[in-house]
Amino acid sequence: MTRMCWGAGLTTEAADGTTLDCWYRWFDWGEFGDDEMVKNYPDIDERLGMRERHDPLRNVTIRPIRITIDVDEAPGSAADAYLRLHLLSSRMAPPHSLNVTGIFTALNNVVWTDLGPVAVPEIDDVRLRVEQETNGIVHVHGVDKFPRMLDYVVPSGVRIADASRVRLGAHLAEGTVVMHEGFCNFNAGTLGTSMVEGRISAGVVVGDGSDIGGGASSQGTLSGGGTEVISVGERCLLGANAGTGISLGDDCVVEAGLYVTAATPVLTPDGVVKAREISGISGVLFIRAGQTGQVIARPRTKSWGELNSALHAND
Repeated sequence: MTRMCWGAGLTTEAADGTTLDCWYRWFDWGEFGDDEMVKNYPDIDERLGMRERHDPLRNVTIRPIRITIDVDEAPGSAADAYLRLHLLSSRMAPPHSLNVTGIFTALNNVVWTDLGPVAVPEIDDVRLRVEQETNGIVHVHGVDKFPRMLDYVVPSGVRIADASRVRLGAHLAEGTVVMHEGFCNFNAGTLGTSMVEGRISAGVVVGDGSDIGGGASSQGTLSGGGTEVISVGERCLLGANAGTGISLGDDCVVEAGLYVTAATPVLTPDGVVKAREISGISGVLFIRAGQTGQVIARPRTKSWGELNSALHAND
């Protein structure tokens, strides 16, 4: 199966031709220039134009870009990778629905500044030019391959307290709130109304009505060659400073301060098993015995409550 997607916008290139970023003002399924695209977006070429411009302060060139990609093939360029990240953050594609194999190789390391992206070898010269020509300073937000999502895509119906905590490529459903210490990586995110005060690692998806508590975390798939995709079901609660390295079904709770990894010995009604053996089961309460330290999994019969609807009406 082949799925094509097109994008049109602006790309920033360093003096050596390296692609620093791409911002797609328009993108959709299909191929650029096909009948459907021309009918739905008749004025793209007029608005985007063909002219490039040079930014002497950053020593970069900003060029119009028009591209068509096959999202079932691995990214073939930085421009290709950026279009996939736009699709995820705009909610046109859910996590794990696009081929992102090798995306770290496709993207380039960039200095992200208040002036825009800068090539890493150029940053000191850029600082000097800004000081000399504007009597100002360059504010550096970070050095990374992924920019902040909100600098490229602002999805409707969400609140994000700190833009630096959400990478481009994160998928945040309507009703999601990401508080100041919350974090969401690329190809990961929420599928419904959620409170995020902890960490949603790469590849992790969180179901509707769930709460990732302050300092809580979910084990991602990037480090150590991990391949299992961790998911948190609907109406779950990861307590403050808790964590999970297994999937949680619906209506699960992990008590505050408890990190359940795949190899954690867990006492269940049927005996002690490794946590991976009960991965994805719904209606489980994970607690630690105060006197022995034994991790216990109990069937849940009560609700932990629910999200405050007033906090998630993000109009």
